[in-house]
Amino acid sequence: MYQYTDFDRQFVRARAAQFRDQLQRHLAGELAEDEFRPLRLQNGLYVQRHAPMLRVAVPYGELSSRQLRMLARIAREHDLRDAGTPHERGGFGHFTTRQNLQFNWIPLAEAADVMDKLAEVDLHGIQTSGNCIRNITTDAMAGIAPDEEVDPRPYAEILRQWSTLHPEFAFLPRKFKIAIHGAREDRAAIGWHDIGLQLHRSAAGEVGFRVWVGGGMGRTPMIGQQLADFVPWQQILVYIEAIVRVYNLHGRRDNAYKARIKILVKAEGRRFADQVNAEFAALLADDQLAGVHLIPQAELDRVAACFQAPPVLQPGFARHAETDAPPAYVRWLERNVRDHKLPGYRVVTLSLKRAGQPPGDVSAEQMDGAAALADRFSRGELRVSHDQNLVLPW
Repeated sequence: MYQYTDFDRQFVRARAAQFRDQLQRHLAGELAEDEFRPLRLQNGLYVQRHAPMLRVAVPYGELSSRQLRMLARIAREHDLRDAGTPHERGGFGHFTTRQNLQFNWIPLAEAADVMDKLAEVDLHGIQTSGNCIRNITTDAMAGIAPDEEVDPRPYAEILRQWSTLHPEFAFLPRKFKIAIHGAREDRAAIGWHDIGLQLHRSAAGEVGFRVWVGGGMGRTPMIGQQLADFVPWQQILVYIEAIVRVYNLHGRRDNAYKARIKILVKAEGRRFADQVNAEFAALLADDQLAGVHLIPQAELDRVAACFQAPPVLQPGFARHAETDAPPAYVRWLERNVRDHKLPGYRVVTLSLKRAGQPPGDVSAEQMDGAAALADRFSRGELRVSHDQNLVLPW
């Protein structure tokens, strides 16, 4: 997993302190709702019909057991679940299809306390709402899938850092979502995103990206169109910058239902691609701008060092259960255990699908239990899948 630097931690904790000041001023009547609304949305806090909802970023779906325990603590201490009169403590979190976690019953007056607790474990809600570049998502099998060509996680982390608080893209026409994968099978659904990225190697062995633009679901579902077959990895931020610049300039702001980039791509067709390529060429030709956006080898190496695989183990796992094993165990083994990239390991899914429980809902007790399993069996690491389950990758 990516390890926060001192700068990263200072940044997140400073943001939590800023939010506490903003919330206190709002509760004291010094900031009106219209003034407070954009401030809370930039931290992932929605005020809905019944209670505030806080969306916590889980970048590319990776969680540590320590982080999951803190999420369980927040659910237990701050989630206000309606169980009649009076309300009772001890609620739930909800893992989303975009690898985030939401708390649906956080009292507004306690929201700053929650932000502080998230910051303690390198979590936050920054850019989980609003018309900005949202959480970068990837394959829950990233780095562990047998069919993977290039591990997308270091690139996803670089994209996350580049897009966080990007001054030009903080107020786009509409929310903007990017997904990335590096395997033969697309388990990140990149065709359904505003930008979809597929890592692959050229015939010469060089790493680059296929780029799709204009995908999306909702009321006007569209599959993204491929704009480029091979963008060298060093230039991918420049290419994305070009795409989002064109969208920011020409995307509709008069109609929220027609503001997504998919509408612009559909309407403009070849002209959209031509504008992106022209902007891309202009950025590369400007030495000052290209120097800002090109990814240095040293930075990729620094980030990639956080995602080193553990030592290979001697295989000691029977893929198929014995014939006399309990039927429930045989079913679990077949459905929840998958092959791994490294010998001696398997990938295990912890299902959050239960009768009578919405998919993705997870209690504080379940989160603590999953964290204990991760510590015992998975090097303290978990993943959130697009299927709203948890995954033990090691």
